[in-house]
Amino acid sequence: MALNNPAFNNPAFQDQRAVKSYPGGSQAATIGGQSQFASAQHAATDAAANAQLEGAFAAPPAGAIETGRMTVEDTVWKTLGLFAILLVTAFAGWIWTMAGVTPANPSPNIAPWLIGAFGGFILAMVVIFSSRKKVRPALIFSYAAFEGLFVGGISAFFEMIWPGIVFQATLATLTVVGVTLALFASGKIRASARATKIFMIAMIGYLVFSLINVGLMIFNVPIAGGAFGLLSERIMGIPLGLIIGVLVVIMAAYSLVLDFDSIQQGVRNGAPRQYGWLGGFGIMVTVVWLYIEILRILAIARGDG
Repeated sequence: MALNNPAFNNPAFQDQRAVKSYPGGSQAATIGGQSQFASAQHAATDAAANAQLEGAFAAPPAGAIETGRMTVEDTVWKTLGLFAILLVTAFAGWIWTMAGVTPANPSPNIAPWLIGAFGGFILAMVVIFSSRKKVRPALIFSYAAFEGLFVGGISAFFEMIWPGIVFQATLATLTVVGVTLALFASGKIRASARATKIFMIAMIGYLVFSLINVGLMIFNVPIAGGAFGLLSERIMGIPLGLIIGVLVVIMAAYSLVLDFDSIQQGVRNGAPRQYGWLGGFGIMVTVVWLYIEILRILAIARGDG
């Protein structure tokens, strides 16, 4: 699907015939298909082929290293590695943000937040546009590091105002990701063209709303009252931010479904193993977005209380 996470807007994750465009792709496409079927036919009459076939069954299954192709397991390990980098730099960003904070000087250092946000955004754009030609893991590692600074910085800032909020947001994020993955793995939820179109319309609307909200906050327009601008306004007594936040969390969860579906498509296409890094990058983008949205929802709820 072309309407999902930009990280997966690559033929490796979309075009079912993309495997033929890779070095050795046409040969890889026949693995487990016609070649094995032909071997099975000749095994009955050819003793040598039969012995070879028995040896193949006795051998351990070939993984990503042996085949040079993308697998779900290899992508999972790559994704975990990227999150490990994020957690290390998030800790550094947290310490950096809180350094120098005293009762006499309660203002946190927002440098990690800003450096991580701008650095992560720039690297994300570079990774997305350059990956159509070549996947560069070093750029993805760097993105994870900058994203960690951003997450650590903004988490420390929110934690200072609302103690305990980071643990709540982390637990909620892991719960949403875990439930979404379990439902996808069980086949109970799947991506569909119609749902994806609705998702994209909602995403565009949310993006426009967010840009307007930020603009009103920057220029201090009176209608944008409260710490979150228009999100602080109320509809029937309920903060608008909570209503929109719940919808955004649902969108982020569906985005995860699209990410998982794209990774499965890449595996079916026989994409090279290096595309597992791109799959991990895409999941990280979605999970960080989900975490930030949940963090904001909790802040609005606790600030309202």
